[in-house]
Parts: sequence; C-alpha cells; structure tokens
Amino acid sequence: MMKMGGDLLKWLFIILLALVLLRVYSVSAVCELSFTDHDKRINYSLATPLAMFPHGVLSEDGFYKVAVNETVLWFQDCGGPSRCGSECSALVANNIDGYDVCNTIGLVSRTNIKVMDKKNPHKGVIVNMSNIGPKQNCSLSVTVVCDQDGVQGPQSMEKLGTCDFATVLRHPAGCATVVSIAGRGLGWFGTFITIIFCLFGSYLLAGTVYRFFFLGVRGVNAIPNLDTWTSLPHRTQSFFTSLVRRFRGSSEGHRSSYSRVNF
Repeated sequence: MMKMGGDLLKWLFIILLALVLLRVYSVSAVCELSFTDHDKRINYSLATPLAMFPHGVLSEDGFYKVAVNETVLWFQDCGGPSRCGSECSALVANNIDGYDVCNTIGLVSRTNIKVMDKKNPHKGVIVNMSNIGPKQNCSLSVTVVCDQDGVQGPQSMEKLGTCDFATVLRHPAGCATVVSIAGRGLGWFGTFITIIFCLFGSYLLAGTVYRFFFLGVRGVNAIPNLDTWTSLPHRTQSFFTSLVRRFRGSSEGHRSSYSRVNF
C-alpha cells in the first residue's frame, strides 16, 4: 500500500514537472522573434534573463499596471500569467456606475511579436495580445522600446477602439541581438552541389549493398558501374583536350583568313 502511494506521488511529480516545463517552453516561444536582414541575423528574446533583470521583460511582481481616468489596465508582457489566471496576459477594469467591470483583453495563446522598424531594428518590438469573444473582440498592443539604461514602466494608455488599448514600455529586453552571418552557409550553389553529392553517395551505397548481398558480387566489383567511374577521369581529360583543340583550330583558321602585306 505504501509502495503504491509512493509510486502515485512520483507520477504526480513527473506530470507536474512536465506541465511546468511545457508552460516555460510555450512562454519562451511566444517571447522570441528572429529574422534575417541581408548578412545579419536579428534576434529578440524578451524572456531571457539579463544582468539586472533576471526575469527579462516579465514583471517581477506578476504584472504591469497603468491607470487612466477610471480605466485600469493590468498586463504581463510577453505571454506570462497576469491577475486573471494562467491563460490570461492582459486585463482591463472600467469603473461603471461605481462598479469595476473587468474584461480579459489578451490571452497567452493569442500573443505575437513584431519588430517596430525593420530598417532600424534597434528601436524595439511590439507585443500584440488579443482575445476574441462571442460579444466583443479586445486587444492590447505593448510597444517595448529598447532602453539600455533601465526600465520605465507604462506611463500612459491609449484607447484605440471599443476594447482595444495600447501602451509603451521601455526595457533593455527590447533591444536586438545582431549576429553577422556574412560568409556563413553554402549558398544556393553550394547547397545544390551538396545535394548532388549526397544523392550520388546514396546511389553508390545502395547499389553496392544490393550487388554484395543479393547478387553475390565481392570486392571492388560490387560497386555499380565500376567501369564507368574508373574511365570518367580519362573521358573528362579527352573532353577538355577536344575543346582546346577546337579553340586553337578556330583561332588559327581566323588568323589565316588574312593575307600578309609586304611593303
């Protein structure tokens, strides 16, 4: 009985750990953006721990808060849980007739990141969170401006529609990491040659295995079309020799069409 209880606790712990890892992975995927600009790779990772900010752009106390008039906005930037559950990333409260009416305006599953200006990627990124419901569609747009000097929380909030909001956050996590990729990679021609060699190697391997095991051919003769491959260097040399002869012959014929003039 005690053994069954211990096994049950062990499995519960494993399931809990898997859920935590899945949650961390999903948040990390939401918080990342990467694209190529000519010979550079531009990377953003908002949740990556920094020297002074171990949580990245995520708020240490669980949420960011901004209030304008009788509207209060709570949000956890970059897909983290906020004040309204693990699946919620943004919540707005409006005071109507003395009562706070709360609406979820952003969900973790509906969060995406885009760069502010691809021509100047060091400006920062824009995190868009939305919530599509049966009665109304809501959204929150958080502009994360690159600021290496520190953090400035949201100071203002803009209402763009019936249930659409926007705010600005300054944070070092919004700065891009630029990696030079000049000279790296094979390019299209190198990739094409690599594919040709791989196909050729696969053909030789498959043919050799077939001839060795099924046809009983032993030694170097197990290589398919061995005569063709051994004669290939000689054929190549003959081909280039023929081209050189033709070129020389046409050049001499072109020069012989002129007659020498004696003065």
